[in-house]
Amino acid sequence: MNIINFENISRVYQVGSEEVHALDNVSLKIDRNEYVAIMGPSGSGKSTLMNILGCLDTPTSGKYDLKGTDVSDMSDNELAEVRNREIGFVFQTFNLLPRATSFHNVELPLIYAGIPAAERRAKAEQALASVGLKDRMLHKPNELSGGQRQRVAVARALVVGPSIILADEPTGNLDSKTGEDIMVLFQEIYKLGNTIILVTHEEYIANHAKRVIRLLDGRIESDSQVAERAVPKRGN
Repeated sequence: MNIINFENISRVYQVGSEEVHALDNVSLKIDRNEYVAIMGPSGSGKSTLMNILGCLDTPTSGKYDLKGTDVSDMSDNELAEVRNREIGFVFQTFNLLPRATSFHNVELPLIYAGIPAAERRAKAEQALASVGLKDRMLHKPNELSGGQRQRVAVARALVVGPSIILADEPTGNLDSKTGEDIMVLFQEIYKLGNTIILVTHEEYIANHAKRVIRLLDGRIESDSQVAERAVPKRGN
């Protein structure tokens, strides 16, 4: 079942007198419980694609259907509601509130969603336990390692039960072993039935996914399945 359907999506930016075609007539479908990596060199359009997939931006033309709803022309407030309900974000820089505990960072999307306090507590505790941080709930980001901070970010992304997990270079600020641990965590999340879309420039990270979409100059250059095989480590 398609959870994402892009039909002829283009995104054009005006830079001075020049038009920049960040995305150029892109069409793609992503099914529920797919694990997709999006790759491409700098300027290929992958960040723009990520922003439109995450309802952070709207296309200049074309149609974006998310779970049967056309979100292409929604207002900013409508898009914010869709983001909070349907999309969990994981960023390279973690994007945690520095003065808030792990628990409160994870609880935040539930507050925005209007979830009652007792239910928020249960959901936030469960999400943190699911990423192995049950004993770090009251720690603030500066009391956690980089890998633990990213696990808090993953728990925050999962806590509302989103349709899609969007991860933008999630291992970019981590050493190779910690990055590998985070990719194992994503694999576990995928096996539980979640849809994961991962933006990366690292081949060894993309090879954890089941499908790789490569962009070049705002267009899809290739779209292929990843063969079932041992995933190579960084530098191999």
